[in-house]
Amino acid sequence: MVNVLFVCLGNICRSPAAEGVFRSLVEREGLAGRIACDSAGTGSWHVGKVPDARMRAAAKRRGYDLDSLRGRQVTAGDFERFDYVLAMDGENLANLSILCPKGREVRLGRLLDFAPEMGRRDVPDPYYGGADGFERVLDLVEAGARGLLADIRARYL
Repeated sequence: MVNVLFVCLGNICRSPAAEGVFRSLVEREGLAGRIACDSAGTGSWHVGKVPDARMRAAAKRRGYDLDSLRGRQVTAGDFERFDYVLAMDGENLANLSILCPKGREVRLGRLLDFAPEMGRRDVPDPYYGGADGFERVLDLVEAGARGLLADIRARYL
């Protein structure tokens, strides 16, 4: 089983969107028994809460259901459990690097490292913006999810 963790700041916008998009892709490809995913935040503000209503609505319009997801904070143990720990941006990657136990750094990266065609490395935080920001996040995580699945297929399957 290949395990993937998506991480943003509060675990209510970007990382749950990535979890929902990637899970849907994995299920469509018939790989649910071989690949699992989760999401978390580097901060604790939204532990136990559902994803942002604007992100859930944008995701639902594209066929992704985020309603069952609940926020949680990343832990040092996640670096043992997950094969990929993927940050949505450089700030969260830096925070994860501090938390990451020695010898587990190879598991760290950014989701958009798997989508170089998007021309950027960070998935921007849509929280303080308009509806178009949530749509842009979904565009980016869909591209990252496709690239990530291709990487997993090449390495593990």
